[in-house]
Parts: sequence; C-alpha cells; structure tokens
Amino acid sequence: MEKHLKLPLSKEDIVNIKAGDMVFLTGEIYTARDAAHKRIYESIQRNEELPIKIEGSILYYMGPSPARPGKAIGSAGPTTASRMDKYTPILLDMGLSAMIGKGKRSPEVKQAMIKNKAVYFAAIGGAGALLSKAITSSEIIAYEDLGTEAIRKLWIESFPVIVVIDSEGNDLYENIHII
Repeated sequence: MEKHLKLPLSKEDIVNIKAGDMVFLTGEIYTARDAAHKRIYESIQRNEELPIKIEGSILYYMGPSPARPGKAIGSAGPTTASRMDKYTPILLDMGLSAMIGKGKRSPEVKQAMIKNKAVYFAAIGGAGALLSKAITSSEIIAYEDLGTEAIRKLWIESFPVIVVIDSEGNDLYENIHII
C-alpha cells in the first residue's frame, strides 16, 4: 500500500504502516552514521545534553556527497543500518520513532522497536542521486568535525521509503513473501 505521511510521525501513523508499504515522507529528519552514533551514545552514558531531540525523531543513516551549486545536498543514499545496531536500542527507549537505512537489523533492535512502537524504513541503495532530489534543505547541526558523518537536519518532500520492519516486528526481509 502507498501512503504519504507528514512528519513528525504520530504513534497512530507508526502502528498503521506495515512491512511492505511504500511511504512518502515529508518533514524534518536527521542524518547520523557510525561516528555520530558513537558520540551520541557516549554523551548518553555521561548524562550530557544531546545535540538533537531523540524523542519523535527519525534518523537517516546517510553521509552525503558535497552539494552541487544550487542544490541542497549531493548524492544522499542510505548506508548499512546494522552498523548502528549496538547504539539503536537505547535511542528507541528514548523515543526515536523511526530509522531509514538499508539492510537487516539485529534481533535486539527488532525487540526494541516492538517495545517502543517504532519503524524501520529502507531507502533504495544505489539511488542516492535520485533520493537527493527529495531533500530541499540540509544543515549541519552537530559534530561538524566528522565531515560527511556530521549530524544534519534535512527537510524532505515526498521522500520514498519502504517499511522493512513495522511496529509489530514484521520483517519484509524475513516474514513477507512478495510474488
């Protein structure tokens, strides 16, 4: 089923989308990859203030290429989500509503998603140039020294994703068979 959703996602939005649904997202999201996740995790361990509000947010596992003149961002394809798995359960417990990446997730992440009613979306790997067309603004907001792994705030318009794991733990890669 195809759905168009405005961000932030409500809990009703999250429980009503199912593994296999094609979703077009519009609103604000954040980027964060390995190095940024490590810093966020270390800040949580030290009880420090975080550079972004986790509750209700969506994290896109992406490190963009430089923007061409007149563009908000360069190629913006997803990176492998499993590299963030060791940090993800604590973020889900803090209210993270969704993640965008590619590839499978660990059983621990799936359990935390079910517990916290969150969702995992996949963006199409290899389509970074196409995906960048749905990003209308990009601003580095934390960890600028990390370069492409800095945390960015993005505004997206009809950004295409597929629900891979829904809030009930249904996993497109494992449980759903598409003919």
